[in-house]
Amino acid sequence: MTGDHQTLALLLFSTFVAVTLGITTWVGRRRQGSAEEFYAGGRLFSPMENGFAISGDYMSAASFLGISGLIALNGYDGMLYSVGFLVAWLVVLFLVAELVRNCGRFTLADVVAARMRERPVRIAAGTSSVTVSVLYLVAQMVGAGSLVALLLGGTSEAARTWTVIGVGALMVIYVSLGGMRATTWIQIVKAVLLLGGTVALTALVLVRFHGDVDRLLRTAAERSGHGEAFLAPGLAYGGDWVARFDFISLGLALVLGTAGLPHILSRFYTVPTARAARRSVVWSIGLIGGFYLMTIVLGFGAAALVGPDAVRASNAAGNTAVPLLALDLGGGAHSTGGTVLFAVVAAVAFATILAVVAGITLASSASVAHDLYASLRRRHSKPRSEVAVARVAAVGIGAVAIGLGLLARDLNVAFLVGLAFAVAASANLPVLLYSLFWRGFTTRGAVWAVYGGLVPSVVLVLLSPVVSGSPQSLFPGLDFQYFPLQNPGLVSIPLGFVAGWLGTVTSPEVPDEARHAETEVRSLTGAGAV
Repeated sequence: MTGDHQTLALLLFSTFVAVTLGITTWVGRRRQGSAEEFYAGGRLFSPMENGFAISGDYMSAASFLGISGLIALNGYDGMLYSVGFLVAWLVVLFLVAELVRNCGRFTLADVVAARMRERPVRIAAGTSSVTVSVLYLVAQMVGAGSLVALLLGGTSEAARTWTVIGVGALMVIYVSLGGMRATTWIQIVKAVLLLGGTVALTALVLVRFHGDVDRLLRTAAERSGHGEAFLAPGLAYGGDWVARFDFISLGLALVLGTAGLPHILSRFYTVPTARAARRSVVWSIGLIGGFYLMTIVLGFGAAALVGPDAVRASNAAGNTAVPLLALDLGGGAHSTGGTVLFAVVAAVAFATILAVVAGITLASSASVAHDLYASLRRRHSKPRSEVAVARVAAVGIGAVAIGLGLLARDLNVAFLVGLAFAVAASANLPVLLYSLFWRGFTTRGAVWAVYGGLVPSVVLVLLSPVVSGSPQSLFPGLDFQYFPLQNPGLVSIPLGFVAGWLGTVTSPEVPDEARHAETEVRSLTGAGAV
């Protein structure tokens, strides 16, 4: 990239950062002392506003950079991420959104603790929520590092390092000063920018091929070097039975994981009623559905116009496919149009990362303060002290995410998010569904469900090819790979459900029928909801 390219893109970066910091400062002047203000923005957002914010929270760097890169490199198999991320919202819409809004207050643990002994349940759910959030944050950090390294000349390790540190610092500022209200408005602004940029790029790709999608696909297949196999299943996941099981595992994680993501669940508490929560999901499904359809066009467009070899040469995991596509669509590396379009896309992607990390950090710091701190320190901590702990927790979580982001900087961001989804589906979804729908569920069952999914999923990732045993691993020089699948969902998700069942049937505790009836009425009708 030339100096002009860098200057323009950095100017746009700076503009967005200035605007978002302005929003944070403006919101920070309002009273943020109460837990309801800090965690839920006072529950004052409309369904449309919350729908845009959910979309902004969900359409992450994994979606914009990672999925398009995987499609550009792997063709049909890369589309699994687009399909999985979208289908997952049906689970959220029909099983989770209204019930969670009615039963909870700020976090996942609120829903489970409504009919259980609070202390053990909150500690387990809080630990799981923080783990999922940190894994998700790492993916965003990796995306930020890849993007700015490309902008500043390719493979500068110092640029990646300082970018990850800078993103971490900004997310701590957003959360600690602005809370949920500032985070929501940042996500709304980001969703509008991202959807606008994606629509523009998709239109340019289709114009380049005169609206002929068949020609786009055939050109992508020819440039891929794989021919027709590029457009058929099996290129990435069809080599052997291990790869096929990995495909199934990833699909399960993507479809079931969304309903267990802490930063998505926390968004249902920012609206005044359960009906508003459901309407928020309808809005978000429409926005997210259109976005994922466009990522398919962008992925094949990058394969057809940039070529998989050029994408891989820029970033082995494919994270820079969309910026390179924008450069080509604008007229090439040394053209004014290419400079402007590349800078705009890079700025939008950077905005995406900042908004998503703010939402995740807020959800995880809420889990630390509202669940872990409140349970370990004393049974009922004051809301003001809880908010102070949440602000401190945001700093600690940011530091951990920065460290792990620097370690995992060579992995594909969509792949990293797939791991976070697997942990969420294994640890959070079983306890959530059992709590909402199983009359005989007990405290031991809840704790076992969380740890029975969380521990195996994390251990299996550590023993998988992701961490060691292959040139693409985090530690390529070591080999302690004993689990063949890259995504643990196929094993860990059933284990979470089985552990919850086993803990319940072996528990001496008698289920509290009255509290279950109360929870059931509240979840279905909203009577008594906060």
